[in-house]
Amino acid sequence: MKRAIVVGAGVAGPVVACWLKRIGWEVEVVEARATAAPDEGAFLGLAPNGVHVLRALGLAEAIGEIGHACAAFRFFDRHGKVLGEFDRRDDTRAFGAPLTMVRRGELHLALVREAERRGVPLRFGDAVRSVDALRGEVELVSGTRLVGDLVIGCDGAGSRLREALGGSALRPSGLFDYGGFAQVDGLPFEPGVQAMVFGRRAFFGAFTDPTGLTWWFHNGPRDLKDGGAARLVALHAEDPPWVRALVSATPKVLGPWRLWRSLETPRWSHERVVLIGDAAHAMPPSAGQGASLALEDAMALARSLRDHEVLPDALRAYEAARRPRVRDIGRVADRNGSGKAPSTAVGAWIRDRVLERVLPAGEAAQSASYAHREPW
Repeated sequence: MKRAIVVGAGVAGPVVACWLKRIGWEVEVVEARATAAPDEGAFLGLAPNGVHVLRALGLAEAIGEIGHACAAFRFFDRHGKVLGEFDRRDDTRAFGAPLTMVRRGELHLALVREAERRGVPLRFGDAVRSVDALRGEVELVSGTRLVGDLVIGCDGAGSRLREALGGSALRPSGLFDYGGFAQVDGLPFEPGVQAMVFGRRAFFGAFTDPTGLTWWFHNGPRDLKDGGAARLVALHAEDPPWVRALVSATPKVLGPWRLWRSLETPRWSHERVVLIGDAAHAMPPSAGQGASLALEDAMALARSLRDHEVLPDALRAYEAARRPRVRDIGRVADRNGSGKAPSTAVGAWIRDRVLERVLPAGEAAQSASYAHREPW
């Protein structure tokens, strides 16, 4: 039986482990974090194309228990004027699933539990010290050595395995991400609608779940470090009052997380090591596809390993199948993120006028990305 060592138990790691179990591989997952905690991180959106991968694995019910459908995107300028709206209420009919908002920690925990249920051993609290690509060997900080026919790097944007392969360095976008959860009444959007505010100095997004709790995130040009909520409120001083109300009502502001520009890694594999998800192609969250692309990668890699007996052939087929789609969405993500933090009031005004014209094209591009179905 062929054996894989999966490095990372975020979104991609447990899912690729489940796919490999399906094609008859033995799999072990290693993760540097001490545990998969339901309260870690903020939240993310699983696009219909990503939900398709989970549904094909039989995980539709598990995701439905923790996720909430997004019915629309509503875009505001810094004065609170509505610039436009993407109506996503028809996504289930059109694409087989809605855009689904989930807390990151709850998603990680659900995926880890499913991998464990399927017999995948997971080793938490032990980071990778070194990797031997020729032998398919991973040495952990604990001194443990694991050997497999394939080592799969699912260890995120700061991938240790990408570094070991001599991969590209991350390029900062200049933006930092913060987030939180708060209960505030009188918001100009109903539960199920994701609000997007193109602010004077920063970008702000918010989504209210069916319980009335609002999940929010901020993308701005500064690592605010010690300032916390007070500095975020100040940064949004010229934006709609409800933005500041949400931040002020947040018990604990999460972050910061540095946002990166799209990563063009020259090679996704070498010898017995392959990268998937952010480890291969980190990008800013502005296209809303990061997690879903990682899920597609997991399915595509397992398909290639099933269909190609010779490992180098399988890895070449995987990369050839995935790189064009990833490159296209990465370009969209970079473009979408470029206007989030204008340096001047004039720049903000010009951006808002352009947005009013280009939003319809953005909705069409979003739908096109949702329509993708990774084949099995």
